[in-house]
Amino acid sequence: MTLPPLRLLLTAAGCPGASTLIRMLKANGEREITIHGVDMRAEAVGRFLCDGFEVVPPGGSPAYVPALLEIVRRERPDVVLVQSSDEVEAVARARGTFADLGARALVAGPDAVAVCNDKAAMHAALCDTPVLQPRSLVPQSIDEFVAGVHELGYPQAPVCFKPPVSKGSRGFHVVTTEGGDRLLERRGGLATLTLEQAVAALRHGPFPHLLLMEHVSGPESVVDAYVAGGEMVLFQAKTREAVRAGLAMSFRTVERPAHVAASRHVCRALGLEAFVSIQFIGDHLIEVNPRVSTFVYQEDFILPYLGVKHALGELDATAVARAQSRLRTSRRSIRYYDQVFWDE
Repeated sequence: MTLPPLRLLLTAAGCPGASTLIRMLKANGEREITIHGVDMRAEAVGRFLCDGFEVVPPGGSPAYVPALLEIVRRERPDVVLVQSSDEVEAVARARGTFADLGARALVAGPDAVAVCNDKAAMHAALCDTPVLQPRSLVPQSIDEFVAGVHELGYPQAPVCFKPPVSKGSRGFHVVTTEGGDRLLERRGGLATLTLEQAVAALRHGPFPHLLLMEHVSGPESVVDAYVAGGEMVLFQAKTREAVRAGLAMSFRTVERPAHVAASRHVCRALGLEAFVSIQFIGDHLIEVNPRVSTFVYQEDFILPYLGVKHALGELDATAVARAQSRLRTSRRSIRYYDQVFWDE
């Protein structure tokens, strides 16, 4: 090992990408990295893979940040990495407090994070940029919902809607001339329903906050990046394939110059920092996740580790260019389920 050791605090240590992230950070080949994981569940896989682990409150709890700060005071990590959308906004609001304790929280500022987490706000913030987005509306009543569905092409074309603040495909529905069920609850796949079914369900109770969007189709792809001062520093473009329950199970690195260019506009316009995952369907921007995500790793291009090095001032422009040049578009990845065993 040629570089001094690092200590990391990793949130959501039981999320789908956590086990690989932990393994690849430790396989960096340059330094020893000690990882202290936290999760709201005691059975999180990070409990078995990290050097230390403890349970914390959910990211939306008022007790979440104080619990993290107490861990930072005790464990003295150099860096905090955030993996869950439920946590990133709370950590962003406390960036200064983490910094005062000597820990760099690698998240964007709270305003940028809030815009990313609200799909309606994100689409509005990017409407004057060259970034191609699905046409979208935010109806305020059932009558506006019906009018908006027709304005966006129904019944000749499908129209989709979801709560603007939600994780992944939760609450995502497609209005078509074919039926469906489980309005605003189903996760995974395409939950389809007719306009009549949607109206019947939405009439119950106060009209919900919804984002109504043009339905777009095409291959799914993502640009994962590390960003500094609104500028993309390091990145990889990859496909999202074999989606199950909202999670892609297969990936491959690809050349996507148009998506990379659009992602640069997104990062500048929203003032993003640190790690970001920018998702497209076809050429349309779908969502921006301002956190550590699932990566396609190479032995010589471990994007989260390179981002940490840049944040700590260990990568200059020459080193960044050298690292980016190593990215291979021949790389493939599959996600699979594994198990751990223990006695209590």
